[in-house]
Amino acid sequence: MKNRLSFTFETDLGPFTAASDGRFLKELRYGRGGGTETRDPVLTETARQVREYISGVRRDFDLPIAPEGTEFMKKVWRVLRRIPYGEVLTYGEVAEAAGSPWGARAVGGAVGSNGILIIIPCHRVVAKNGLGGFSGEGGVELKRKLLEIENYRGAF
Repeated sequence: MKNRLSFTFETDLGPFTAASDGRFLKELRYGRGGGTETRDPVLTETARQVREYISGVRRDFDLPIAPEGTEFMKKVWRVLRRIPYGEVLTYGEVAEAAGSPWGARAVGGAVGSNGILIIIPCHRVVAKNGLGGFSGEGGVELKRKLLEIENYRGAF
């Protein structure tokens, strides 16, 4: 990414790395990815809001995001952003909401390609018969922790 700014910040769940182009949040991943404390307002605000979410204070995010992906991926990610806090949808339900009722597998690919964790809440997508996977660093255990923060009462 040209003019990419990034920094890693600590949370109660561990480190996250955020990246921006100076105007939009482009990436939020679990783990260390480099970068140092920055004065970039997008990244500073991202760290603040993610920490508030993890501490249970914040349910919704107010950040300028610009995820990078295909039009289908972006359509799926818009559906994910509409899943309410503490609720989940199955891959099939997301496929139907995205206008591709037979595309659960393609939805799985789009969900796995999400580069803006938590803000685009891919952790709220589950398999028909269980928790399903989670492609980000931290794996299914991170997914479980994020759902616990939201007091999700479904089966794990």
